[in-house]
Amino acid sequence: MPTAREALLGSALSALAELPWSAIRMVDVASGAGVSRQTLYNEFGSKDGLARALTRREADRYLHGVERLLGERADAADRLVAVAEWTVGEARARPLLRALLTGCWGEWLPAPPPPARAATAMPAVPAQRRADVGPPGTADLVALVRDRSAAALRQDLRDSGSRDPGPRDHDRRDHDGRDHDRDELLYRCELAVRLALAHIVAPGAGSVGPLVRTVVTAPLRVPLRHPLSAPSPRAGAR
Repeated sequence: MPTAREALLGSALSALAELPWSAIRMVDVASGAGVSRQTLYNEFGSKDGLARALTRREADRYLHGVERLLGERADAADRLVAVAEWTVGEARARPLLRALLTGCWGEWLPAPPPPARAATAMPAVPAQRRADVGPPGTADLVALVRDRSAAALRQDLRDSGSRDPGPRDHDRRDHDGRDHDRDELLYRCELAVRLALAHIVAPGAGSVGPLVRTVVTAPLRVPLRHPLSAPSPRAGAR
């Protein structure tokens, strides 16, 4: 049986299928969940708090799904393809996730308000304290998926005693100790994520999978200086 918090989040999400966020009333969200309005305010503090909780849960569910796919026993290219194809499919079915991944928010959706101010009273509910920090931004989500993808693939390579996939025609370490294997893997993982996002914004006729497979297996034609994005936030703040 869902908790009151989960029931309220589900009620708010159901209401969004019928009304824009600005027209949704807290009393109706509480009624839809079968709880009192006071319970709703105890959990979220305000409508802004509810919006932050909805977007945080959507981001967390997405990242958990990514980790599940990365944990499957398949080769590196297959897992990156699976993450990209799943990302496209989920974004098409989940408007909140699509907005988080693309940064395109409309008035229909509860665009996450700024993080709660430090002067605001600390929420009593631990989950709301985390939600009030705000969800990862679009660039943060890209970096988080990239870093988790690279970490999962590198762990498998360490377990098997293999090296990273890709062409090997020169020493993979600069005189300053830069690890080209790691940089190349991060680069390919980020390309896979960004191809998925491009497919969400401008859908192609077919699946994004073949494109991802090409970019994660083809030789790199340009010198690799650094990954495309900055490092992701700490996992605990995701």
